[in-house]
Amino acid sequence: MLDLKYIREHTERVRKKIGDRGQTADLDGLLRLDQGRRQLTIEVEDLKRRRNTASEEIAHLKTQQKPAEALLAEMKQVSDRIKQLGEQMRLLDEQLQDRLLYLPNLLHDSVPVGKDEKENQEIKQWGKRPSFDFPSRSHWEIGETLGILDFERAARVTGARFVFHRGLGARLERALANFMLDLHVGEHGYEEMLPPFIVNRASMTGTGQLPKFEEDLFRLRDEDYFLIPTAEVPLTNFHRDEILDEDRLPLSYTAHTPCFRREAGSYGKDTRGLIRQHQFNKVELVKFTTPERSYDDLERLLADVETVLQRLGLHYRVVLLCTGDTGFASAKTYDIEVWLPGQNLFREISSCSNYESFQARRAGIRYRAKGGKKTEYVHTINGSALAIGRTLVAILENYQQKDGSVVIPEVLRPYMGGVSKICKKE
Repeated sequence: MLDLKYIREHTERVRKKIGDRGQTADLDGLLRLDQGRRQLTIEVEDLKRRRNTASEEIAHLKTQQKPAEALLAEMKQVSDRIKQLGEQMRLLDEQLQDRLLYLPNLLHDSVPVGKDEKENQEIKQWGKRPSFDFPSRSHWEIGETLGILDFERAARVTGARFVFHRGLGARLERALANFMLDLHVGEHGYEEMLPPFIVNRASMTGTGQLPKFEEDLFRLRDEDYFLIPTAEVPLTNFHRDEILDEDRLPLSYTAHTPCFRREAGSYGKDTRGLIRQHQFNKVELVKFTTPERSYDDLERLLADVETVLQRLGLHYRVVLLCTGDTGFASAKTYDIEVWLPGQNLFREISSCSNYESFQARRAGIRYRAKGGKKTEYVHTINGSALAIGRTLVAILENYQQKDGSVVIPEVLRPYMGGVSKICKKE
């Protein structure tokens, strides 16, 4: 959420930043509501001062045994007016809050201006594309042939965009999760968490999924609860409505969870395979930090994510998203895209974002500077490290062999019980 005072004092900058996203916002209407709210506040404060003064006058009159009926009648009118204005202020507060919840974050000045993903900027590439002396196949062909992915039975059990991982396919999914967690906890210093997979509306609002993106979420029928779309939601809300000590920052958390997404609006996209599933597993990284160091911490988190792909020997590139492609809550986002030879293209496997104080303001997460009494909002950062299903896709397509088998990256073999290759069962 944006700071209303900042919008009031920097209206044209906010208007331009929102315009850079290719969006518009009725800031003038917002500020009219704000002005009306502040005028009511002044009137209420004047009335309360009058009521306090009158209380002293009434007490004085009573000690002098003089009539105070007229003043008492006036004070009843004042109290009624204060109550009336209080209700008007409550309604204005609701309108202001609603409008603020729909305003996107302000983009960092380093984000390139552009309309869509075609204007994103490639920052770097790592590794090289594998070359094959045979036609490369897609991961769904490989997985179905090896008997480790079953989309047909999953569609029968649940519906489209679900999958059964079988045998060594399930083992590989588990191996990837354990490898990623061990790396982030043991080498990168994150604290491992196992959060709830169901959260309340306040949590979804805190991280920016609600109210704007409710159609993308799975909501429970009988409770105002939601299945998490990413571990970012419970991990960020772990410190909701708390004041942290600066000495504790940055705080770094990681979690392996299932993620549930309706994928509303994606009809017809990536209907085959694992790329766009309603349920998938992911290892998430979340950091709470100070405004002064948040962009340095974003670069550190990005490096942590890259390490996973480097250890797996997967060719990838890092892309800085332009203004028109950056998410609603983010101030700056890097996408990491892995090379998929079966599809002959790069596909996103992680997004690493700095939300600055946007989420913290919605979730009420502050910190107190060393030796100070004043509190400020923390900056929140997160990234996928990695989306496990898409990592499995990359392994199947990059490590496929001419005989239809798939070689297991060396770093994963201890997690696979020593298995070095997935072969078709005879």
